Amino acid sequence: MTQSPYLVQPVSVTKIMLKVLLALVPGIAIYAWLFGPGILVQISLATITAVIAEAAFLRLRQRPIAPALFDLSAVVTAWLIALSFPPLGPWWLIVVGTLFAIVVAKHLYGGLGQNPFNPAMVAYALCIVSFPALMSQWPHPLSHGGLPPLDQITAIFMPQRIDAWAGATPLDHLKTTLRLATGNDTLTVQNILKDHTIYGIGGGNGWEWVTLAWLIGGLWLIQQKVISWHIPTGLIAGMGTLALLAWAIDPTHYANPIFHILGGATLLGAFFIATDPVSGATTPRGKIIFAVAIGALAYLIRVFGAFPDGIAFAVLILNMCVPLIDMYTQPPIFGEKTKGGRS
Repeated sequence: MTQSPYLVQPVSVTKIMLKVLLALVPGIAIYAWLFGPGILVQISLATITAVIAEAAFLRLRQRPIAPALFDLSAVVTAWLIALSFPPLGPWWLIVVGTLFAIVVAKHLYGGLGQNPFNPAMVAYALCIVSFPALMSQWPHPLSHGGLPPLDQITAIFMPQRIDAWAGATPLDHLKTTLRLATGNDTLTVQNILKDHTIYGIGGGNGWEWVTLAWLIGGLWLIQQKVISWHIPTGLIAGMGTLALLAWAIDPTHYANPIFHILGGATLLGAFFIATDPVSGATTPRGKIIFAVAIGALAYLIRVFGAFPDGIAFAVLILNMCVPLIDMYTQPPIFGEKTKGGRS
């Protein structure tokens, strides 16, 4: 039996953020391998912009610059923004999104630990509403006629029409095809998903492997106790349950749950976005409620809304609900009498 005092090893913000970055590396590597180096350029642009904006605003607020920069929180935000944006988007798009995330969504609310909304998702929401066409051009895999690596870099810094090498995401393509096929009973979801050049074997040609890398990185974060299991499990359950019900009721018009879980930003959102400790729920029950609601709402936006993926909007909407969720899911204080008379 161990005796007191019980000393807990301090965990710094820098160590936590570094582990999050390391967990993202496998997915980024597969992303770059399958779709080209455009994503690496966007990550670099977002990181440089985030660091400069963080330093500039800390200077304006007369706060110490070095500690805030070395906590890596701005870098994590930058990477998540880059992974949410199209890798072939013009350079200024990622710069605008990152500046808005750091300056408005983070520092105008007081900086790290004070922001009520996830900064990366604020950036995504701003840009997809303001520049929907630019935010809808996603690359084909290099093995299926994607834009060659050197041309990707040129396209980012000297924007031009890239319609021949980029298109809608599999989620958006499925939604658009079903909308255009209204009244055509032969064009069902099952038949549409047979086009493996677009949909691959899961959530999109090539994207399913990137998504599985997010899963591996996310499970490592759980093992390292950087995040808990509540939010990833709840989000996947919320998304999967609604997808399963819709698919069971009408499989000709609704995709199976595997497609929705492996497609889009589901697993990236479950392990890396919704788990933001600042803007997310904090109690164990609250985390599950928060995450299930995000998964369910994201599915509804995907299937019935105007946007191809609903993770960002679902996260931001539930961010607004966090104070209420935490208030009503607080565990009883030790010794406090509950309604049932138990402490």
